[in-house]
Amino acid sequence: MRVALASDHAGFDQKQALHRYLSEELGCDVVDLGPETAERVDYPDFAEKVARAVASEQAQRGVLLCGTGIGVALAADKVAGIRASSITTPEFAALFRRHNDGNVIGLSGRFIDLEVNEEIVKVFLETDFEGGRHAERVDKIMRIDETGKRGAGSAAGNRRCDA
Repeated sequence: MRVALASDHAGFDQKQALHRYLSEELGCDVVDLGPETAERVDYPDFAEKVARAVASEQAQRGVLLCGTGIGVALAADKVAGIRASSITTPEFAALFRRHNDGNVIGLSGRFIDLEVNEEIVKVFLETDFEGGRHAERVDKIMRIDETGKRGAGSAAGNRRCDA
């Protein structure tokens, strides 16, 4: 399986370790989309690279790392055809694949140990999509990509509860 991999500075060390794990332990063809050093970078730039690689079928799955995994997942999910989520446990990785046919994961390089992230990645890559009733839901999600964001909130929606 070809896996696109990238991080920001906060996920850089684990990205390097996961690159080795993916290629040496899991036998994946890894496309490392950066960065090349731990110098400060903006995570959306690298999340977009991975998401576009997966959306264009240059890679079957994408793995991203930042401090929490949230920002990279959020950015990747903006690319049409991508179903990305921040994943913090192997169980969530399995459910994300089985129920959502997830194709990009965001991992935390600061709050989740490397060993846990390795297990998350392994489960993410080895778990199949169940289809069935879940396929109908994924189809609905993907139609949102085609039609744009439905019901986008207004500035009034950003008010505090006590305002």
